[in-house]
Amino acid sequence: MTITPGQRAADDLAAVREQWGDLLAAIAEPPRAAEWMPYERRGFLDQLAAVDRAVDDDQALDEPTVGRLPLILREHPAPANLRALDAALAVEADVFEMCDAVAERVQRPARDPHGRWSLGDGPSNPALWHLPMHRDAGPTTIASTGSRVHGLHWAAVWLEGRALDDQADRILFAPTPAPLVDQIADVARTARRRVEGALGRTTRTITLDEPCPFCKAGTITVTNGGGDPRAAVATCSTGPSCPAPAETERGRRAWRGPALVGLMGALDARRTAPAA
Repeated sequence: MTITPGQRAADDLAAVREQWGDLLAAIAEPPRAAEWMPYERRGFLDQLAAVDRAVDDDQALDEPTVGRLPLILREHPAPANLRALDAALAVEADVFEMCDAVAERVQRPARDPHGRWSLGDGPSNPALWHLPMHRDAGPTTIASTGSRVHGLHWAAVWLEGRALDDQADRILFAPTPAPLVDQIADVARTARRRVEGALGRTTRTITLDEPCPFCKAGTITVTNGGGDPRAAVATCSTGPSCPAPAETERGRRAWRGPALVGLMGALDARRTAPAA
């Protein structure tokens, strides 16, 4: 099945939304040193437990984060993580500007109750994207931020609808031209890469310096899953003869999901054990 640019944009925008709360929280936290599970945060073990309880429930990992963290980027007088702050500001700017450009192209013009031209069938319609309003007071200043006041999360939802070009919205929006969908897809992909890069969630594979805590000889190789706990996996090079309580994949002991907790515990226990 071929994935269209609109679907690709929707997937990337959804990934940005799901990780936005984590990015805003990271602004106030000092950057973490590179670790064997570089995307690990305080909620990592809770996420693994959620996977164990409901493997098929995709919302199990997303709702706790979104529900407990503020989703609006606010001023940080002394941010602890400048990389996270720079990423959040850049993503907001790019997504907001894309929303403005799309609204000017596809939102249908109409007159408001005072007879003035506006975009859409009414200025108060929540489905519309409201452009920033400027006033000329010496240098041009913004008098109203329009829909930007609702933050990145709402902007990504609105932009996703335009990328998928929902037929049910024809009264409000003209069809989104293919070149414009391609631009949305490019902005969405860049935004996702920035968010995941700032959170250390880009996919990578590392080899631990310490040997397997079970066979005492094998090398542990970890693929972080790109920030998705369900995709993270660690393997031991010894093979099936390793006595680790783990499944065998492609001839190696492999830890996934909640089993990674056992590996983490065994590694910690080995580190803190008194020397023989």
